[in-house]
Amino acid sequence: MCGIFGITGHGEASNLTYLGLHALQHRGQESAGIVSSDGHTLRAHRQMGLVADIFTAPVIEGLPGDAAIGHVRYSTAGGSQLKNAQPLFVAYAGGQFSIAHNGNIVNAAEIKASLEAEGALFQSDADTEVVMHLLARSKQPTFEAKLVEALRKVEGAYSILLLTEDKLIAVRDPHGFRPLVLGKMKEGAYVVASETTALDLIEAEVIREMEPGELVVIENGVLRASMPFKPAPRLGRCIFEHVYFAKPDSVLFGSSVYEVRKRLGMQLAREQPAPDADLVIAVPDSGVPAAIGFSQTSGIPYDVGLIRSHYVGRTFIEPQQSIRHFGVKLKLSAVRSVLKGKRVVVVDDSIVRGTTSRKIVKMLKAAGAVSVHLRISSPPTQWPCYYGIDTPSRTELIAASHSTEEIAKYVTADSLGYLSLEGLGTAVEDPKRNTYCTACFSGQYLTEKLSRDSDVAKLSA
Repeated sequence: MCGIFGITGHGEASNLTYLGLHALQHRGQESAGIVSSDGHTLRAHRQMGLVADIFTAPVIEGLPGDAAIGHVRYSTAGGSQLKNAQPLFVAYAGGQFSIAHNGNIVNAAEIKASLEAEGALFQSDADTEVVMHLLARSKQPTFEAKLVEALRKVEGAYSILLLTEDKLIAVRDPHGFRPLVLGKMKEGAYVVASETTALDLIEAEVIREMEPGELVVIENGVLRASMPFKPAPRLGRCIFEHVYFAKPDSVLFGSSVYEVRKRLGMQLAREQPAPDADLVIAVPDSGVPAAIGFSQTSGIPYDVGLIRSHYVGRTFIEPQQSIRHFGVKLKLSAVRSVLKGKRVVVVDDSIVRGTTSRKIVKMLKAAGAVSVHLRISSPPTQWPCYYGIDTPSRTELIAASHSTEEIAKYVTADSLGYLSLEGLGTAVEDPKRNTYCTACFSGQYLTEKLSRDSDVAKLSA
C-alpha cells in the first residue's frame, strides 16, 4: 500500500500536502515525498522516514507554489531505498512532470525488460517508473493522451496522481483496486487523496469517489473528467482495505470503514461463537471495531486487554522480518488485571504469517488468561496479493499450507475461528462478491495475466 495526496489552487499547497500525508501515514512508513509547482518549475523533496520527521518548516518553505502532490510509501515493487521513494520526478522533451502511485503493475517486469532492450535507462526499481518511460516515449499530441496510451499498456492496480507545471491529473485503473477521492476546499482548491480522512483533516468537502477507469484533469481551476479506458469485466475494489489498511474514520468505496469492521465482528460472532468466554478483547488498533461487533452480538463483555504503544508503527507493513518480529513486543503490552483468570476471546483482523498471532496468544497467557480463543474477522489469507500488498509468495502465508487446527496449535490458541468468505461478502454488503477483489482469500485474480498464471499454479499444485 501507499498513500497519495494532491492539491491545486491553494497558496499553501505544500503545507496542506504535508497535513494530508500525515493523515495517510498509516498507509506507508518507509519514505515520504512532496513535489510542488509554482506554475513554471517543479521542486521535490523525498526522504526515508516518517512525514513529521521529514517535512520541517525550512523544507516546506523550499517547496513553493499553489499545486503539489505527495506520497507515503510502503514497498511492494522495488526495495526500501531512497531511489524508490515517491513522487518520482523527471524532465523530458515535453517539459517536467511528477508521479505518485498507489498500487502495483503486474506486467511491469516485462515492459521494463522490453524498454531496456531498446536502450531505456531506469533510475529506480519501482514499477511506477515504467509508466513514466511509456508516457515520455508516446507520440500522442497532448500530455493526457500520452498518459492514456501509456496506461493502456499496463496491467494491474493503480491510483495515480501526476503534476506538471500547470496541471494536476488523477487517474484510477478500470478495476478500481485502490481508492481515490475528490474533494474541494472552501477557498476553491481541488484536492485528491487515497482516503477521506485526509480531506477531513484539512476541512475539505468530499465531492465523490473517483470512478474506476476515470481520468480527471484540473487546470486553471477547472476540473475535466473522462472515461478513456475500456471498462473492466468486473470491479475489483480491494476488500483488504476494509479489513485492515484504511483508517476507521474513512469512508471507503461508499461505506464507513468503522461500520464495515463492526459488521465483520458481528458476522464472526454468528459464525464462530465462543460461548464459554468471559470477555472479548481486540488486537489494537485495526481489530477494535470487529471486537466491539463481536461483543455486541455474542453478549460477551468487551474490555481492553492489550495496550498499543503509538510510538511504534504498523508491524504488518514493516519491510524486514527481523523488525516485524521485534516490533510485536514493542507495540503491544497485556493488561494483567483484566486478563488474569479469564477465558478470553481475542479478535484480530487477519493472520498472514502467524508469527505475530503466536506472540500475542503467548503474551495473553503469560498475563494470566486461562484460555485464549482467537477469532479472525476475515477468511484465511491463502494467496499472495499482486495488487499492492506485501505477500509475494504463498510460502509466507501460513494458511496456504496449514489447516485451521494446525494454525491454532502453532499460535498456541485454545481455539481458532475465521470469518467465512460468504460472511465477508455479507458484511461489506456485497453478498455476491462481484464488486470486490478477494484474490488473497480465494485465489481468483481479476487481471488477465494473473488469472492465467494462477490457473496454471492451481493445476500444478
